[in-house]
Amino acid sequence: MIPVWPGAAPGSETWTQKEETTTLPPLAAGGPLIRNVTQPTLTIFLPDPSLANGTAVIVCPGGGFHFLSWASEGTEVAKWLSAHGIAAFVLKYRLVDTGPTADDFRKAVWALFGPPGSGGRPAGSGGLPESMRKILPLAVADGRQAMKVVRQRASQWGIAPDRIGIMGFSAGGMVTMGVVMEHDADSRPDFAGPLYGAGLAEGSATPPEATPLFILCASDDPIAATGSVATYTKWKAAGAPVELHMYSKGGHGFGMNKQGLPTDHWIERFGDWLEAQGFMKPKH
Repeated sequence: MIPVWPGAAPGSETWTQKEETTTLPPLAAGGPLIRNVTQPTLTIFLPDPSLANGTAVIVCPGGGFHFLSWASEGTEVAKWLSAHGIAAFVLKYRLVDTGPTADDFRKAVWALFGPPGSGGRPAGSGGLPESMRKILPLAVADGRQAMKVVRQRASQWGIAPDRIGIMGFSAGGMVTMGVVMEHDADSRPDFAGPLYGAGLAEGSATPPEATPLFILCASDDPIAATGSVATYTKWKAAGAPVELHMYSKGGHGFGMNKQGLPTDHWIERFGDWLEAQGFMKPKH
């Protein structure tokens, strides 16, 4: 694990909340949750040298900017990627302060998502909550800086500097799209995969030299289905490279969790897309 920023992350230098790994049933069904992140990091999963193809992916877990689904949308994804020759870097980006105690965390999460059994609250129905609007620019800045770090150290890790992508889930998909929409030469993704988090802000234009996108969601996702289709449509209208997968069922936040549905195999479809784009072929 390495830091994303050389010192304190800009914009949160005075934060004092303590990072914590925790659980919160039923959200923790996919593994541990990380909250109160103040110091962004990258956790590195390098492939066996005999399998390495020179491609790298930064993985951004989701969690409504209140926590990170660290396993099902982070480390388990990274393990699959590295087993298929891709260097993976799981990004721990800055999050909303959810308080010092487990009870504080529980109250903050249920205020955002609704309590268990409520069916959830579709994000975007009234716009993003203020806490999420404030944290989003910092989280996106962490994503851009992560891209720079991986590109700057590409030769050290056996990575081709023109084969570095970013993917994210839910809030992590918003981080992914934030980097896609605003970057410089050092932080530009060569490809991106927003999963149930591809929506763009109203009025957003397709960026020039649009990044190839792999968009995936479930049609019964009350949070991200509409935005996923809208982003696909915008990329398609601009003649930019894009692929869209909309499963009939799967809900929101399935990640690497198994539900006995076709969504269980989404990562193979992502691998197929990478192969079709030429990113699974060894590059020397």
